[in-house]
Amino acid sequence: MAGETIITVVGNLTADPELRYTQGGLAVANFTIASTPRTFDRQANEWKDGEALFLRASCWREFAEHVAGSLTKGSRVIATGRLKQRSYETKEGEKRTSMELEIDEIGPSLRYATASITRAQSNRGAVGGGGNSFGGGGQQSDDAWAPSAPAAQSGGGGDVWNTPGTNYGDETPF
Repeated sequence: MAGETIITVVGNLTADPELRYTQGGLAVANFTIASTPRTFDRQANEWKDGEALFLRASCWREFAEHVAGSLTKGSRVIATGRLKQRSYETKEGEKRTSMELEIDEIGPSLRYATASITRAQSNRGAVGGGGNSFGGGGQQSDDAWAPSAPAAQSGGGGDVWNTPGTNYGDETPF
């Protein structure tokens, strides 16, 4: 959205993400990312840590469940999202302001580690509703990992464009 501050942070989780559910059943994961700048001191010929930034972060819905099931304390992550300022009052009546990151995307950093990706099963089903561009009555998947073009296959029946209820001449009609 216009006017929002979008930032990317690279750092480590200070604890396991805390997964909770609202009264309405919406999942939310809260966690803190610690980002510490490092600079090389040429006089001392060594790396020195700067002052760490501790940034509270949150994500919602299925995304929250994926984060809570995938990331743990100490995980080095790359996170991008919208920086939000929140004002509140303590029990003692003091006014406070905090900065929080509402995560849009997060993943493990592969600079010093490896990761194995597993597609999550979506509970939402298909989106689009209008079929595909080939005139069939099939549904489009919202799967970001789905192939964007048909695989080179030979023979009938194995064509990835043929969806149930669609006849392109090389199989028995339904």
